[in-house]
Amino acid sequence: MKLLIVLMLAALPLLCYAGSGSGCQLLDDVVEKTIDPEVSLSEYQQYLQEFLDSDADQEAVGEFKQCFLNQSNETLQNFDLMMKIIYDSPWCKAF
Repeated sequence: MKLLIVLMLAALPLLCYAGSGSGCQLLDDVVEKTIDPEVSLSEYQQYLQEFLDSDADQEAVGEFKQCFLNQSNETLQNFDLMMKIIYDSPWCKAF
């Protein structure tokens, strides 16, 4: 289960090349929904439904979102800032 979460984090950026933001609207939307405390667990799972092939995937996505729901607003804002720093880094700008 934890491996699936790690693979989700690793695979999402590979869907697109970096540009403004991530360069991929799908990735930007998923990150935004992930860190938005107003997006419920069921809404999040429904949003990603087309990418989930099994009950185990559904459960892993639920656990992933729950990790973010358990965080403070300050932590979520810091995560958002970290993502922006990564997107604006020299390593991503090359793409």
